[in-house]
Amino acid sequence: MRIAQIAPPWLTVPPVRYGGTERVVALLTEGLVARGHEVTLFATGGSSTGARLISPLEHIPDPSVLGNVWDEASHVFDAYSLSDEFDIIHDHTELGPAVGSLLGNVPVVHTLHQTWTNRTVPLLRRLANSVHLVAISHAQAEAGPDLPLAGVIHHGLDPKDFVHSVDREERLIWVGRASPDKGPVEAIEIAERAGIPLTMLIKVGEPDEHHYWDSVIAPALTSNVDVIRNADQPTKVAEMGRAMALLFPIDWDEPFGLVMIEALACGTPVIATDRGSVREVIDHGTTGFRVPIDDRVEGSIAALDRIGTISSTACRSAYEERFSARRMVAAYDRLFEHLVATHSESALMAVYR
Repeated sequence: MRIAQIAPPWLTVPPVRYGGTERVVALLTEGLVARGHEVTLFATGGSSTGARLISPLEHIPDPSVLGNVWDEASHVFDAYSLSDEFDIIHDHTELGPAVGSLLGNVPVVHTLHQTWTNRTVPLLRRLANSVHLVAISHAQAEAGPDLPLAGVIHHGLDPKDFVHSVDREERLIWVGRASPDKGPVEAIEIAERAGIPLTMLIKVGEPDEHHYWDSVIAPALTSNVDVIRNADQPTKVAEMGRAMALLFPIDWDEPFGLVMIEALACGTPVIATDRGSVREVIDHGTTGFRVPIDDRVEGSIAALDRIGTISSTACRSAYEERFSARRMVAAYDRLFEHLVATHSESALMAVYR
C-alpha cells in the first residue's frame, strides 16, 4: 500500500527528548516500511526516517506557540494536497482530520492520542462518519461519546530501545511534563514520606509548564529529589533501569500512558493511580500496583512495602507480549488493508450503480 503518515509539526520524528506521539509515529512508519509498504512521512524539518520524508515546515515551531493553528494548518494542508498519491492517510494531528473528512478519494485514519474534551468531541462527532477513528485503549473508547470507532490499538515500543536491568537501586523515578495531571507534587510527597530518593525527569517547555514548575513544583522540592529537565531518551532509559519503581500518581484519565510501558520494558514495576488505561497496562501484583483514586499518596506508600515481590522479568515479559512495536504495526497494517479494500469496493459500486 501507499501510506501517508502525518505527524504533528511540533517535534521531530523521532523526538530527541519528550514526545510520545512522535515516538509512536516513528516506530509505526519504520515498521510499515519494513513490511514492504511505500510510506511517506509528513513531519517537521530535522526528522529522520527510512520512508520518504516531506517537511512542509522546514523548522520546528517555537515551543511557546505549540498548538498554533496557523503552523498546523500549513503542515496539514500541504500533506492533504498530495492525497491522490496514497491509498490511505493516517493522521496524528488535531486539525488534519477536519481536512481529511472533506476528501472522498482516499480513506483517512485518525488515532486519538489525546483524551476526550469539550473542545474535541463536537468536532470528532462531525467527522466520525467520514474519518476512521482509532482509540489507544479500551478505557479511552469507553469513556468517550457514542461514536463509531475503527478499532482499539495499544501503543507499542521497540524492545531494542530498552535494556532489561535486574540490578536495582533503592530509588524511585517519576517521568512526565510539568502538569498537575501527572502528579509530580504527589510523587515528591510519596518519596519523602517513604524515605526513598526520587529522580524526576520532567518536561518544562510550554508557558503553562514553566508556570507550574516555578509556582508549584520547585517550591515542593526537597534534598531527597534529583531533577533532570527535558531528558533525552537514553537518559530516560538509564534512569528507569536503575530505579526500584516508577511512580505514576496521575490525576486524570490517562488515555494510554506510554511511560508505563517504557518502565515495563526496562523491567521496572509501576505504582499507578487506578484511572484511565492503567488497568489495561498494569497487572496488579504482577507488574506493579494500582492504587485507589482517592488514596493515591497513602496507597502508593503502602505499595512500596510490597514492591520487592514484583519480578523484573515478569514486567519485561508482559511488555514483550502485549506492547511491542511489532504488534502495534501489525494491527495497523491489518486495519489499513481492510479499509483500503472496503474503500475500493465502495468506489467500484458507485461507478456501476
